[in-house]
Amino acid sequence: MDDMELDWLPELILMEDFYGNWDVFFNAVYAAFCHDFVSNKPVFQGQRLGLKRHPEYDGKSATFWHMISKGKVEEERTTDIRRCERIRWPKPIIEHDDHPGIKIWTEKNGSDERIHILLEDENYLVVLNKRNGYILPWTAFYIEYDNQIRKLLKRWKRNT
Repeated sequence: MDDMELDWLPELILMEDFYGNWDVFFNAVYAAFCHDFVSNKPVFQGQRLGLKRHPEYDGKSATFWHMISKGKVEEERTTDIRRCERIRWPKPIIEHDDHPGIKIWTEKNGSDERIHILLEDENYLVVLNKRNGYILPWTAFYIEYDNQIRKLLKRWKRNT
């Protein structure tokens, strides 16, 4: 797909634009998240999204930490620079669910349903958690390996 088709996708927030200063970069990432998920909540297929606040770390919501860090154990997640750089991507991807380059499918996860929104050309996945009567943004991340994309595409085919 050529870049003109994704002109709604914001630029990355790059560490080098902050002269390698982690604190200033991190504050810019958090400000972007707050703009997109606190002040101006995204809408998915007509439904406004909530926010998973707990557990909070350093006064920041669980959703924020899940969008900028990785790891299976909640207390041991580590910050991921690629996730941080793309913090402005989840909201427009959620709101451009009708874009031809986006693949959407739902899978059960316990009593919840997880909505997966894959922007294949950018190797980026947004996951929403559908609860009883509302939707929470769950996580979003850059997919580093081709085999991960292949697995996600198989799941999409199986669930659509």
